[in-house]
Amino acid sequence: MFSLRRYFTSRLLTTHSHITMSLHAAATLSQPRTFDHKSQEEQYLKGTLELSHLDSDPLKQFHTWFNIAKEQKVHQPETVCLSTATLPSGRVSARYVYLKELDAKGFVIYSNWATSRKSEDVRSNPYAALTFWWQELERQVRVEGPVERLTSEESQVYYDTRIRGSRLGAWASEQSSVLPNREHLEQRVKMVEERFEGKDEIPVPDFWGGIRVIPERMEFWQGRASRLHDRFAYVKDGEGWVIDRLSP
Repeated sequence: MFSLRRYFTSRLLTTHSHITMSLHAAATLSQPRTFDHKSQEEQYLKGTLELSHLDSDPLKQFHTWFNIAKEQKVHQPETVCLSTATLPSGRVSARYVYLKELDAKGFVIYSNWATSRKSEDVRSNPYAALTFWWQELERQVRVEGPVERLTSEESQVYYDTRIRGSRLGAWASEQSSVLPNREHLEQRVKMVEERFEGKDEIPVPDFWGGIRVIPERMEFWQGRASRLHDRFAYVKDGEGWVIDRLSP
């Protein structure tokens, strides 16, 4: 008698084998399958992190680590991955930006807030995450919290420090919009140059400026041997912070 159970079991095994073989065949990047103590893992050995090392305020702790990163010649320590998500889909997008300011409230970056993907995300979901990675120190810092727009007056202060080309570029670029070609962008730049020709003072565009990520949670991570990293999380609790060691 023909067995449906046997048929579907056979089909499942055959399909699973086919999928596995296809995935292996399609792989263009994979870890070595042979165990090699020397090459399998890079060990993190440059530091340790204890609760006694940490400030009670995570913003002060970040400032301390950031200054160490500058002193140790970490390449562009202000580089940070900004992650946002759009609702209701929940789809996440991420990109590298530059931290431009750290104040008593949080972390400030600048961008286009009309056409960019991140602007679409924060309109529906005003939360963001930042991740700093300082390879030379084997450290990372994570920040999570709501975002708020800076006022035009606040954004103008930073905008005025940018070189002229960058200020004009902010006006010219409809960030993340589809371009038919490079010439179209260059033509927009030319139009903006003509608009502000002979003018030293250029107003910040209404659609461009700063946002501040206000931390509700921060994590400080120090790489350790055998992937047994030191991790400490700060979680906002009223006017203060609760600090916990996390399992690696």
